[in-house]
Amino acid sequence: MQESLPGHDPRRSEFREYIFGLPIVDVHEHHIPAIFLNPDVGILDLIRQSYVSWTQTYGGGAMMGPGDWTELAGFLEKSGSNAFVRNLLRGICDIYDVGAEGITERNWREIDARIRARHRDPFWVSTLMKGAGVMQIITDVYPDPVLDVRPALGENYRSVFRMNAFALGWHPRSCDHNGNCAADLARKLGLKLDSFEDIQPAIQQIVATLAARGQVGVKNALAYDCDLTFDPPNPGLARRAWGNPDPEPLERKGFIDFVVDAFCVAAGDYNIPMQMHLGTARLRGSHPLNVAGLIERHPRTRFLLMHLAYPWSSELLAMAFAYRNIWIDLSWSFLLSPSHFERAFAEAIEVLPDESRMMLGGDNWHAEETCAAIGLGRRLIADVLEARIAKGYFREEDARRLARKIFFENAISFFGLRPFSESGK
Repeated sequence: MQESLPGHDPRRSEFREYIFGLPIVDVHEHHIPAIFLNPDVGILDLIRQSYVSWTQTYGGGAMMGPGDWTELAGFLEKSGSNAFVRNLLRGICDIYDVGAEGITERNWREIDARIRARHRDPFWVSTLMKGAGVMQIITDVYPDPVLDVRPALGENYRSVFRMNAFALGWHPRSCDHNGNCAADLARKLGLKLDSFEDIQPAIQQIVATLAARGQVGVKNALAYDCDLTFDPPNPGLARRAWGNPDPEPLERKGFIDFVVDAFCVAAGDYNIPMQMHLGTARLRGSHPLNVAGLIERHPRTRFLLMHLAYPWSSELLAMAFAYRNIWIDLSWSFLLSPSHFERAFAEAIEVLPDESRMMLGGDNWHAEETCAAIGLGRRLIADVLEARIAKGYFREEDARRLARKIFFENAISFFGLRPFSESGK
């Protein structure tokens, strides 16, 4: 590997060497044991189970193709200029020592065989993550939100509890967009969920017991299920949805508002962070300003707002300046549009009220894409910081301090993780 690993950058300035040598606490991945540790992975699996698939179907889930060069070329040539494609291609080429010609019809089967051979090594993915300088990882295992990931993925992993199923859990068979039902999750946790009155105690118990499952936060990914305008809770309206397989739209919204508010209260009570997906999802409802009322109502709750809310990054930064219970997760935004990220990150440096506010993640399923994403994040952050230094905005030592905070110090403090030194020891 080259630039996707620390210390490998063509410009090789002392400052860039420093940036590429810093350890990372990765605050957002989708490292799911069944996918991340699968020993039967080839080049098309890396593509189908990545954001490259979003170039065919918005939100992912691209249809399975013929499994040959025709399918591969459909991504590499038809969508070859897309940033998701460029990032994953770079990662594969760096990791598997593909030459300057890149992936072609002539060599793709050889590259596929190389990938498969590596993934049969049970230590391969952990080797990749360590090589990328990633020391600790917080993952969102959305197929099983109550899973303790530590036995499968290791003690350097923690996870978050995705709350969507409970927000849509007005009926035992009502599920979120991932197919999770609140009734099923409650049974797994040994919780009573037989009546409307059971909802708030169940939520309090879920949040109170997160640490026992190796979980360090709650994840609100409702941008994929509904509008993010969460109004003050109306228990009467929410109650009308309970037990109904098809409640009226206002009753559905009332139930969602009630559950989201209850999770925010519990998170504040137990000092647990709440991640929230913003930006691209259901676009008409995922604008960051939609959640301003929720954030105002819960000043004791620490919100980690995600992805720079692309494409509404300036609005997100204005909120983070006005509401001091907001932190910013930079993940995914630089994968979607590196040029937008550079502009928004430069703005964030200027606008955010203090240096504790930003954290970094990869937001991927496979180690190859994560390594490529972390390498890209390092490069772009180094570019912006170097430009700030050159313009005299701050000194190099200021830029180094900020980089340390973004890469690991802020996340350790925010999530209460194990501390380590700058060397990663």
